[in-house]
Amino acid sequence: MSYQTILTDLAANGILTITLNRPDKLNALSQQVFNDLADAFAKAKADAKVKGLIITGAGPKAFCAGADITRLADADAIHGRAFAEEGQAVFKQLETLGKPSIAAINGYAFGGGCELAMGASIRIASHNAQFGQPEVKLGVIPGYGGTQRLAKLVGKGRAMDLCLTGRFINAETALAWGLISEITEPAELLTRAEAILSDITRMAPLAVASMLTVINQGFDLPLDDALQLEAIHFGWLCASKDKQEGTRAFMEKRPAKFEGC
Repeated sequence: MSYQTILTDLAANGILTITLNRPDKLNALSQQVFNDLADAFAKAKADAKVKGLIITGAGPKAFCAGADITRLADADAIHGRAFAEEGQAVFKQLETLGKPSIAAINGYAFGGGCELAMGASIRIASHNAQFGQPEVKLGVIPGYGGTQRLAKLVGKGRAMDLCLTGRFINAETALAWGLISEITEPAELLTRAEAILSDITRMAPLAVASMLTVINQGFDLPLDDALQLEAIHFGWLCASKDKQEGTRAFMEKRPAKFEGC
């Protein structure tokens, strides 16, 4: 896959790395970035060779510094809503990929950059990463899912804090709040992301896909409905060959060989 604003690299183990490649613009989200990400996510979802996805940013400073402010400055009510819905749709593609994803946050993750990271299954960051939703300073609110995903990840109070003040937090605070799950040295960030994702992609693919679906969809459902969704997926997986292989391998004290069926 070849794109104008992102780099893609599919490793032999099925891990696709997508790198936002506008370091001179701190990897900000232009219209072309959205177009490229949408296409790359769609292809990754459809490609059986892709087992999982890492998304990161080029350059030493930024994962993604946010949206295209020039475009925002020209937006009226109609175009502003379209501006938000477009970003929401692309980040929802990442969230609903059906395959595990890790945001490897190598620097600034502000505004739309923080929202992009929150669309991933897991977030890890280097020590120099910073996070924030500073849209209030521009007279708007987060529009790419930040008001909703942030509150679910860190709680309503902390989401209110970040969104109302527009302040930035460092990686240590993000870890303490639950926005990220791990901090690494900058030079080790991608290696660590690959190691985590490699462990996940060795699990039963159908179980991983169901886990992503049940957690993401169940979070927004009443408890009884969420439990029913869990039971449906549990029952469906019990009919899979991978479940038979997994339980047999456990009893035989050997590594399981999952085939995704």
